[in-house]
Amino acid sequence: MKIQCTVNGQHIERAIESDLRLLDFIREVLHLTGTKEGCGEGECGACTVLMDGKAVHSCLVLAMQADGANIITIEGLSEGHALHPIQQAFVETGAVQCGFCTPGFIMATYALLQDNADPSEEEILSGLEGNLCRCTGYSKIVEAVKLAAIRLRDSG
Repeated sequence: MKIQCTVNGQHIERAIESDLRLLDFIREVLHLTGTKEGCGEGECGACTVLMDGKAVHSCLVLAMQADGANIITIEGLSEGHALHPIQQAFVETGAVQCGFCTPGFIMATYALLQDNADPSEEEILSGLEGNLCRCTGYSKIVEAVKLAAIRLRDSG
């Protein structure tokens, strides 16, 4: 079958197998490797991308379900070499640790802050609960989300 979608602002049209996951389409067909496969079961959030503005675990979505959709991956947030304010906040607060889960957390944070520009700590934890990190106690991640929220509000 053929899929047409927009990925990081670019129109994409490709022939795909009907059982191809969105994660594999992004990584293997489009060669955008920032999106990671952790568990492959939708439990860890490492594969989080935005599909039509909503955070989804791309390991649970078939690529054909993204036909006509607007997809944003971690690569779509930065502008050239300039990091997105969320990415910069994760770096500055030390929330990146090993970095494997970081793209998923950043994409979940992006979705959260699109819906709620000034989330409380409880709302941050709730918004990120589909993402797991084995390296941190989450405090630096929460700190990064708070910092990004402030910067995005101040710039907007």
